[in-house]
This record gives sequence, structure tokens and C-alpha cells, in this order.
Amino acid sequence: MSAKGGSAAVQPHASGENASGWQRLDGELDAWRALGRRATLWLRDDDACADTPALRRLLNLARGYRVPVAVAAIPAAVDATLVDAIACCSDATIVQHGYAHHNHAGAGARSAELGDERELRVTLDELARGRARLEYAFGERFIPVLVPPWNRIANDLVPHIASAGFTGISRFGPRMRAMPAAGLREVNTHVDPIAWRRERQFIGAKAAIERIATHLRARRERACDADETTGFLTHHLAFDAAAWAFLDALFQHTRRHDAASWLDVAHVFDVRAVALTSARSA
Repeated sequence: MSAKGGSAAVQPHASGENASGWQRLDGELDAWRALGRRATLWLRDDDACADTPALRRLLNLARGYRVPVAVAAIPAAVDATLVDAIACCSDATIVQHGYAHHNHAGAGARSAELGDERELRVTLDELARGRARLEYAFGERFIPVLVPPWNRIANDLVPHIASAGFTGISRFGPRMRAMPAAGLREVNTHVDPIAWRRERQFIGAKAAIERIATHLRARRERACDADETTGFLTHHLAFDAAAWAFLDALFQHTRRHDAASWLDVAHVFDVRAVALTSARSA
């Protein structure tokens, strides 16, 4: 990692196609600056269960560049080592990644833990137990945001999520609406640098930069919800050397541009505002 003590003034080393990619991102950020606006981003990392060298690497990057990270933990698999690792990183917050990350979909269907295969009550009770476990383990470091495994959740389940104690939900792709149900705010991720159907390979710096810049441009031009913070999705357990190098360079690059701002999950989901809305509607 290049940054020390939160300073990230050193430009990432880039050449050839990577250099042109960074120029593309700089051009987009410059356009935001020209409008007097900030290009907001947030970082969500999925599938956390325990302290591992890969998780430590992610947390060290987050701490070094002062980039807040929402760590999506699987309640049924969390152990004490994860609690200790998160406690050592003030830039990390825990959100909930389903319950056990088990696939309940039928044969031939796309993987889903929170589909419509089981009774609504069973699923909600399970999620509530998971939330209680994370609240007990992580205390104020836990924010009640639900991240459905595989980013899939049955439409009929969404209106009931708030009753299980959640104030937010995060899937993948541009959201349809900011509040998909009463008391529930949605903010998704939009860029995944892993090609899951191509042997879980990193998609490459140029492609990853282009996807970030494309979503930022769509927001700037109001071709999508301009208020939805651009979400970058990581899976620390699936990252190879090239993916880690890109993440380091991305943090460097965005931290030195005054139009880019990484937000923490509580800010992204406006937790206080959602709680007040829920209280008024009760």
C-alpha cells in the first residue's frame, strides 16, 4: 500500500491503456467539479465471516486512504476474529449479508437465499436472528442494512424487511426508487470488478474505470437517479494481485481529486432520516 497516515498524494503508476482509463475518470470528475458538485462513491465488501489475510489487506487499504468500507458479514458464519478485525479499523462498518448465504432456489434457477421458495415468516425470522447477532457482536459498528446474497431478493419480501429491523437494503445496479418500502432506503452497488462467469477473473483496470465513469456520467446527466451514490463492490476473498493493485490505484486517484468523495454507509443510507420516517409512520 502506498498511502501512509491517510495521505494519498502520490499518483498511481499507470501507462498505456490504464493511463487513458484514468484520464477518462479524471475527465468525468472534472465535469462534476465544473458544475460545483461532488462525485460521491461508497465501498461495499461482501462475504465476510472471519479475519483473514485478504480481509486485513482490505482494511489496511481502507485505513491508509481513509476510505470508509461497509463490510457485509454473514451472521451464521461470523466468528470472534471478525469482531476483533473490525474493531481495529475505524473506517469499517458492518452490514448484514443475508443469514447463512445458503442457496434455497430450485434446480436450474439462479442462486438466491432470499427468494420465494420458503414461507415469508421463516425468512424474516431468520433475518431478524441474524440482525440481533450482528448487533450484539458489533454494537454501534453495525448498521441495519440488508445485503441479499447474490444481490437477489423476492419482490414480495421487500415490503416486510423493515419489520425485521432493517432501515436499508443494498443490491446491484441502478435502483428503481430511493424508498422501495416504508422505512427502507435502497442504495446499490454499480461496479463489480470480478467476472464471475469467467473463472472469477479481474475484469481489468480499463474496464473497471470505464464502469465507474459511466455510472458517474449517468448521474451527472440525470440519466439515472442522480442522488444514488456510486457503489463499488469488492469480494476480498476473490481478489487476485491485479484486483488488489487496481483498488490501491483507485483509492489513490480518487483521494487526490477534489471532486471525488468516499462516503461512509451511515451517510449513504441517511440512517437518522430513515429512522425518523419510520417513527412518524408508526
